[in-house]
Amino acid sequence: MQDADKSRTRRETGTGLSRITTLIFAVAAGLSVANIYYAQPLLDSMAREFGISPSAIGLVVTLTQVGYALGLIFIVPLGDLRDRRRLILGQGILSVVALLAVATAGSEAILFASLAAMGLLAVVVQTLVAFAATLATPAERGKTVGMVTSGVVIGILAARFIAGLLADLGGWRSVYLTSAILTAAMVGLLIRVLPRQHSPDSIDSYAATLRSIPILFLRDRIVLVRGLLALFVFATFSTFWTALVLPLSVPPFSYSHTQIGLFGLVGMAGAVAATGAGRLADRDLGQWTTGMSLTLLLASWALIAMLPASLPLFLVGVVLLDLAVQAVHVTNQSIIFGRHPEASSRLVGGYMVFYSIGSAIGAISSTMAYARAGWSGVSLLGASFSAVALMVWGTTLRLPISRASRTCAQDE
Repeated sequence: MQDADKSRTRRETGTGLSRITTLIFAVAAGLSVANIYYAQPLLDSMAREFGISPSAIGLVVTLTQVGYALGLIFIVPLGDLRDRRRLILGQGILSVVALLAVATAGSEAILFASLAAMGLLAVVVQTLVAFAATLATPAERGKTVGMVTSGVVIGILAARFIAGLLADLGGWRSVYLTSAILTAAMVGLLIRVLPRQHSPDSIDSYAATLRSIPILFLRDRIVLVRGLLALFVFATFSTFWTALVLPLSVPPFSYSHTQIGLFGLVGMAGAVAATGAGRLADRDLGQWTTGMSLTLLLASWALIAMLPASLPLFLVGVVLLDLAVQAVHVTNQSIIFGRHPEASSRLVGGYMVFYSIGSAIGAISSTMAYARAGWSGVSLLGASFSAVALMVWGTTLRLPISRASRTCAQDE
């Protein structure tokens, strides 16, 4: 109880977030984002139980992603207008309901509707990131964002493995039932640690807030470039992780889904290592960190292309890829939050739209590249996205990135 009081006092006096509270934010973010990715290794089991054709079962992933995209646009910006604490807790409680609905779905229609709702509510992860950035002191913003974002990446990478493991033990429904229990426990913990704050002072209407999102990106070149970097970096990330199952599930490997899921745990090593990127951004080294990370990302594809000739070199490439992607992602958010601290929810919502577009492009193009040119084609595609990202970054070398600019409302 005393530790909770000290943490609350620490926040209210403007000294930032304690390490324990930041860790809780990170775990909550990881649990939330994992809900979007659990379905990928479970599609065949769902299709068999409901009698859904292989061509139609893809709607499970599509509807979840559509729900997530709508949440980014219409829910996340509310953080700049409403009490973020209530927003986070409300989404958490509704997420438990959606997860239970998925776990107990008795028909195809209920399954699809519940998954779409779950995707819509999973954007609580972005509200958590924006809230953490707001609560952190300017000198520790990058470090805080880095820790919370690491939870997000770990949730993404671990979701497939955990889903496969739980499904093997108790069927696909056990995955969502377990997630509902963990999410409910996390909501209870967040009730205790999330600070009580007044609603933001913004006098903008909801419609005006939504309209301001593209304006924020169009009027600030640095913010726009950081969005474009997210697009190409996550196109690279999605290219790799979407196509990975294709060469590993056939000879000479013929790995099971659980074995393939273990590669996500390898990538987690790189994601955890990249938390230092936030600390570098706090020291005004964000531009340098981005350039080094993008160079590393491009180089990682030379090692990734070694599959199947050398699995050890391939694994090194996986670690480097996730390290670079995470470092750029953390640095991007630290920089854009620093430029418009009063619009963090709108910024993260708009930024993640770039992320989602890049992920979709990578997923679609990677399977096409593999069908036409095998793993070499996938590697060339990933390297091409990485090279474009490096060139986009090069256009901002002479621009200052740490200066906080005026709010959209003031510009208008």
